[in-house]
Amino acid sequence: MNFKKGGDSLKRALYAVGNFFKGTDLYLFAMCLIASAFGSVAVMSATRYSLQEEQVISRDFLIMIIAIAIGITLSLIISEIDYQIFTRFWLIIAGVSLAMMILLFFFGTGPSARSDVHTWLKFGPVNFQPSELLKIGFIITFSVHLERLKYKINNFFSILQLGAHAAIPTVLVAATGDMGSSLVFIIIAAVMLFIAGVHWGYFVGALALIGAASPLVWTFVLKQLQRDRVLALIYPELYPDIIYQQKYGMNALGSGGFTGQGLFKGAYTQAGLIPEGHNDMIFTVIGEETGLIGCFAALLLLTLIILRIISTGKKSRETSTNLICSGMASMIAAQMIINVGMCLMLLPVVGITLPFFSAGGSANLCVYLGIGLVMSIYRHNCNQETVNIKIYDSLM
Repeated sequence: MNFKKGGDSLKRALYAVGNFFKGTDLYLFAMCLIASAFGSVAVMSATRYSLQEEQVISRDFLIMIIAIAIGITLSLIISEIDYQIFTRFWLIIAGVSLAMMILLFFFGTGPSARSDVHTWLKFGPVNFQPSELLKIGFIITFSVHLERLKYKINNFFSILQLGAHAAIPTVLVAATGDMGSSLVFIIIAAVMLFIAGVHWGYFVGALALIGAASPLVWTFVLKQLQRDRVLALIYPELYPDIIYQQKYGMNALGSGGFTGQGLFKGAYTQAGLIPEGHNDMIFTVIGEETGLIGCFAALLLLTLIILRIISTGKKSRETSTNLICSGMASMIAAQMIINVGMCLMLLPVVGITLPFFSAGGSANLCVYLGIGLVMSIYRHNCNQETVNIKIYDSLM
């Protein structure tokens, strides 16, 4: 056996691995991993009450772990691919994303308690939520559209085109019954339009139109349950069956105090008293079991991830890359604000998960696809802050 040759091969392999990670945004990647680890523990605790005899972990926790593992792997692969490949093939990305959404109207399913909702496509034992993939696809395609119109961005016909572009996924998602995600699309589009330099007058006009149309939306678009969830915040005593999820969540948050009751020891969580505690209401589980400290840590992690993505966009050398990063940052920020607002009874329940923390295979997988895209921009389009990795420096 030629040991020298084998040693050289190992050195080259180690050098290649080290070189790969040298070009990776290790700070963003590490923060995402920490957030996912934190979220996984919270979901494990939130689903513990539902375990049957001899069952070690819940199905929701298992799906989350598998989705995170696949997402992390894909994010690293995507980070190595030049982001321009994704922007170049934006039409294919748009087509696939929209096709999956259209399939929902023929084959979509939803929670057993919501026969009017069809947000999942069933693949054997696994449910996939196409709206999560559509968010990433929309960020890519909208950035391309904005880049192409950048020299006439404030032309009225350009605004009409961009408005139609944003309306297509928003309306499609709303039509499946997922009003929460449709709101996220509106926020993503608004932030990207603002970053692209659209005149503030158009935003004022849009707000005026929304205000004028709100009575029609309330009467003809929102379903009765959705209207009741809004009214329950104003008149909780009149809607006890609607508001109980949020009231129990608030009770759990309050009972956690400063340091929490301890992991796997939350009275509300372990009794299964918080509906969707592992999903929409995961922030209440964090508050009950890890207290104000845990809540602050979770929000700090998400804020740091958002700021790092924004920083990558600002350091990038193209308008389109800044727009992609702005879209990703606004997606995470919007979901964080809406989800925490739901848990604090400041906003109605609209079925929005807390990124990296809530259970759900589709959400956890797709957010890592977006993180991979941001890391690709960092690798291929930024003046990087290199991190010293001794494993390959010693081989030089």
